[in-house]
Amino acid sequence: MNTPFLLVTHAVEQEYIDIHWPSVDICYVKTGIGKVKAAFRLTEAMLRRSPDLVINVGTAGTLDHRVGDVFVCRHFIDRDMQKMAGLGLEHEIDSSGLLAERGFCMHWNEEGVCNTGDSFLTEWTDVTGDVVDMEAYAQAYVCRSLNIPFIAVKYVTDIIGQNSVKHWEDKLADARDGLSHFLNVLKERI
Repeated sequence: MNTPFLLVTHAVEQEYIDIHWPSVDICYVKTGIGKVKAAFRLTEAMLRRSPDLVINVGTAGTLDHRVGDVFVCRHFIDRDMQKMAGLGLEHEIDSSGLLAERGFCMHWNEEGVCNTGDSFLTEWTDVTGDVVDMEAYAQAYVCRSLNIPFIAVKYVTDIIGQNSVKHWEDKLADARDGLSHFLNVLKERI
């Protein structure tokens, strides 16, 4: 059997974590912030070498949960396009089918819905989902287009409307520790 090859993406350097899984080849990709950069940099990396799985790790805000919660996301909403759902434009992706078909991350149960948009939410708005970020939907779209399984693991750093930007900055180190513990201790395998 071939050694699985994973691309692990993160938006900013402070979200980088080193994953120690035996018998897995891992390449890390810093995408930058926002959907366009994330899609472009992920596509570049995938065209160089086709991965078996893409895992996005990073931080997220929330309206309904607690700082320190970790969510495994297989369902993604594009909040920018969601506003035009009445026009029949696609704005949701569910990556669980391809993950199940390939047998990846089936034991990762901390389910959540990730809502992605090109703005850092600092005040309450009509947002659906458990967490909000600025990159995951775009990466899910690229992966689906290239028939590569995709999953995102998000650490909640801030509650939207409660000084979100400052809390995000203050919680980056906690997020790295929490994501590292989640992936290296709790999961230890794909």
